[in-house]
Amino acid sequence: MFDFAHFLAMMPDIVKAFNQTLIMISISTVAALLFGLPLGVLMFVTDKGMFWENRFIKTVFGFTINLIRSIPYIILLVALFPLTRLIVGSTIGPVAASVSLSIAAIPFFARLVETSLREIDPGIIEATIAVGATPWMIIKDVLFPEARSSLIQGITLTIISLVAYSAMAGVVGGGGIGDLAIRFGYYRYDNTIMIATVAILVILVQLIQIGGDLIAKKVDRR
Repeated sequence: MFDFAHFLAMMPDIVKAFNQTLIMISISTVAALLFGLPLGVLMFVTDKGMFWENRFIKTVFGFTINLIRSIPYIILLVALFPLTRLIVGSTIGPVAASVSLSIAAIPFFARLVETSLREIDPGIIEATIAVGATPWMIIKDVLFPEARSSLIQGITLTIISLVAYSAMAGVVGGGGIGDLAIRFGYYRYDNTIMIATVAILVILVQLIQIGGDLIAKKVDRR
């Protein structure tokens, strides 16, 4: 049963865990945008028939992305402990968990970016090339504007996936809502905390999805 008084007593811990989750999601989202976006563009423009066609780059990056995406996150998290310790000096806490979250998010978002760009009418790209546009002009003035609605949806999906991953990070000391659910909801059979943490994650995901849909609809050029 849900004990409201116990919920209020645990509110400071819940707020702290929620803030830790936001830290993990924020850092890894920024990393996904900074590295995943250009990586996705590179995967698209080096494909066969594109203006920067390069089979070697396409194959190497494609294999690397598929390799990372094929590893379950909980295994990736543990495997990256040495790298995490090297970068942040610890394997415990939300900042440490952000390392593995970022590495998981970058290839995930890169594939979404590549898929979004493939939805663009090839005729538009060909016409732009025909009038003498430079590769940078094509990327800046054609690819991004034409795919911006789909890119927003890709960002939304990435953030939602990071919410789920951040909950798993709590299993190995990453902090956040997942850590709270494990320590109290699972180990102590605290139904109130378990229900509260699940409700918080559901509400957070719903808000992210609604916000992403609204922004994508607003910037849609169609």
